[in-house]
Amino acid sequence: MAFCRLPESPVPQGKFLEEGQGPQAADKLANGVRTDKRAWDLASRLYRLEGFRKSEVAVHLRKNNDFSRAVAQEYLSFFQFGGQSLDRALRSFLQALVLSGETQERERVLFQFSRRFHHCNPGLFSSVDSVHTLTCAIMLLNTDLHGQNIGKSMSCQEFISNLNGLQDGGNFPKELLKALYWSIRSEKLEWAVDEEDTARPEKARSSPLGGKMSSPFLQPALDPTGPTYKQGILARKMHHDVDGKKTPWGKRGWKMLHTLLRGMVLYFLKGEDHGPEGESLVGQMVDEPVGVHHSLATPATHYTKKPHVFQLRTADWRLYLFQAPTAKEMSSWIARINLAAATHSAPPFPAAVGSQRRFVRPILPVGPAQSSLEEQHRSHENCLDAASDDLLDLQRNLPERRGRSRELEEYRLRKEYLEHEKTRYEMYVQLLMTRLHCPSDDLDLWEEQLGREAAGPQEPKPSLKKSHSSPSLHQDEAPTTAKVKRNISERRTYRKIIPKRNRHQL
Repeated sequence: MAFCRLPESPVPQGKFLEEGQGPQAADKLANGVRTDKRAWDLASRLYRLEGFRKSEVAVHLRKNNDFSRAVAQEYLSFFQFGGQSLDRALRSFLQALVLSGETQERERVLFQFSRRFHHCNPGLFSSVDSVHTLTCAIMLLNTDLHGQNIGKSMSCQEFISNLNGLQDGGNFPKELLKALYWSIRSEKLEWAVDEEDTARPEKARSSPLGGKMSSPFLQPALDPTGPTYKQGILARKMHHDVDGKKTPWGKRGWKMLHTLLRGMVLYFLKGEDHGPEGESLVGQMVDEPVGVHHSLATPATHYTKKPHVFQLRTADWRLYLFQAPTAKEMSSWIARINLAAATHSAPPFPAAVGSQRRFVRPILPVGPAQSSLEEQHRSHENCLDAASDDLLDLQRNLPERRGRSRELEEYRLRKEYLEHEKTRYEMYVQLLMTRLHCPSDDLDLWEEQLGREAAGPQEPKPSLKKSHSSPSLHQDEAPTTAKVKRNISERRTYRKIIPKRNRHQL
């Protein structure tokens, strides 16, 4: 896993408040203006959990406005990280709140943590950005080492190499990176839970979200206010786990589930009574939801055991099989899942910065896009052009046939990924183009228009026909004759079979 070079600080310049030595500094000054006491009061209540749960704290710290930044800074002023290592301080911080929200929102909270740690330990790192970069790298390292990924986990040397040049243009001390690596490897980061969840038995409190996606950076954005695209009964089968690893035999069974596609998440619920839009569905889920961001649904032509089966390839390369009751319903589910993915999938992150040569599929953003349909269509067209150019360049630089097996495997993985990306963006562009030209917002009418475009009149391609020497001969293609293999006894002549032991007598 390569680490991305982080963008500019999520907090604008000039918005910082001067750090105090403790929570008593309620009358601190920032640029000569007295800090809003409301921010300190709210931060104090959040820290002491007065009227709030741990899962509700991050909501007030992650917003992109001045008041939320002031609350986050006041909240972090209650933590004393002096004399602690970065991983120890991060562990204690993650036990105080549930780090939730979109990727940008989590990074805002982690940036405030980095500012506080740098203030408490001014001599350890050269800048706040260096602490923030290393904090995000630790979070991703935890996912790589303790998540359900295929293949070999990141080594200590790879962790060090991926962070080359990311400390304000220089390198982090190797001994520091080694200590952080082995600390995370020996003990994974634990996420905070609410007290009422802790009081319940472990089986009862195991949320559908807490299994395979234990890292908050990989959880789908559960937006109860998202539009509902489709719902109905589907049979589901897990075919491949994360990164394309084959699902164990005992976990491949079919399950009949009531499925709801809302926003860019597939929910699997107890029944059809799921409440109105805007209401949370967490208490009604019977299985882990599936995020359809950057996913692609296609007919499962390779699966012939059941009819009306389609497959869903997700952003983390999992593969699900779904069986619909009819062929029409299968086509409808495929179209609407791909439409939801094309509408809400945010543009991918920039290319990762790292020294490793092995191919790693990039982590695609989980949060929904904030663009219009026209902007999404242009963005997907640009991604389609980029994927097509990369695939063409890859095919021009074929590996040697007698090359190392690792190079051949790298080429195969890159080609498979680029072909999938090209197909995915082609589908997104086509669906959004039809959506933009549809005169109504009714998805049923959009499906009808999509079907008419797919079944439109196709002009026959001009081709050359085989000429015959005589104009009286019929110009149609001559019927093919099948060759019949005769038994040896039906042939006119056959060779006399003589045993080996009697050949010398001839």
